[in-house]
Amino acid sequence: MAWLYLIVAGITEIVWALGLKFAEGFTQLFPSIITIIFIIISFFLFSKAIKKIPVGTAYAVFTGIGAAGTAIIGMIALGEVVNVGKVFFLLLLISGILGLKLMDSSSEEKVSEH
Repeated sequence: MAWLYLIVAGITEIVWALGLKFAEGFTQLFPSIITIIFIIISFFLFSKAIKKIPVGTAYAVFTGIGAAGTAIIGMIALGEVVNVGKVFFLLLLISGILGLKLMDSSSEEKVSEH
């Protein structure tokens, strides 16, 4: 369940990161309210996740999901520049996130065996 909390927290981070753009320095009321709500949800879920997942792993995954997701949406929906370098490094970031998840899962299995 902790990993589900963490993944949803990362997705909500994407929402509030994009919300910051549309809030325009918190001068736009509706986007500002949505952004603040998603910041609260995101950190609440993150705090639930770190009860079971090591904080270093959880934080790296949380911010990685947010960074990768925000960059991808920026390129697809907001007209940001897409190039081979960006795609390569996004894939590298996503590989790192998956690697951390796999390593944490294998650590949990070893602990439960003892």
